Amino acid sequence: MMRLLVNIDHVATIRNARGEGYPDPADAAKVCEEAGAGGIVFHLRGDRRHIRDDDVQKLKSSVTGILDFEMAASDEMMDICLETKPDLVTLVPEGREELTTEGGLQMSAVSDDFKTRVFPPFKENGIDISLFLDPNPKDIEMAKSLGADAIELHTGTFANVTNPEDQRRELQRLKIAAELIHDAGMTVNAGHGLNLQNLPVLIEHVPHLADISIGHALISKSIFWGLEKTVHEYLKIMKIH
Repeated sequence: MMRLLVNIDHVATIRNARGEGYPDPADAAKVCEEAGAGGIVFHLRGDRRHIRDDDVQKLKSSVTGILDFEMAASDEMMDICLETKPDLVTLVPEGREELTTEGGLQMSAVSDDFKTRVFPPFKENGIDISLFLDPNPKDIEMAKSLGADAIELHTGTFANVTNPEDQRRELQRLKIAAELIHDAGMTVNAGHGLNLQNLPVLIEHVPHLADISIGHALISKSIFWGLEKTVHEYLKIMKIH
């Protein structure tokens, strides 16, 4: 069964623009869960551009569904995550100049480090590990060998294409990747760039989807509709399929 996980980073972005202490991401998380979201995603970045350390503690104490801690695998973030003990940690690449996460992890570059430094403490503390990956079979194989619990497929390329042929190609890549992940015994998650228009297309073509993470488009639409209605509209799409 699919679950909607709402990324509330940009509630913090709005708060930080004025530094007035509101809107509070924890309040937004509560509204989303009460509207039916299965959980909350947040990305604590090294530069603290949106979510901040005190937000993490408030979310840990208030979120009742899945709490997904999205982070780069730095020593600093690992310490915070291990102290927080979320349900899931999603490891992502992080660049200082990027506006948002620009692509999946390059497993050939991080696999050895993940095996020796990153995975063991999370496993010892019972925190499930998800890797944010492009739909690349080699990366999926490496994730399996490490013992990842889930893979969040990077859907940004699919979301940004405008040519129908390019869209079909990206959907086929995502479909193959989802089947490989499922057959390897890992959970198939997805996120990045998804919205009310492209989510139905993704769900129609890509099998085995579990957690769907949506942030920027959902928070943006909620400015006009409110969070409760916006969450309901996404849930309608997911229930139809």
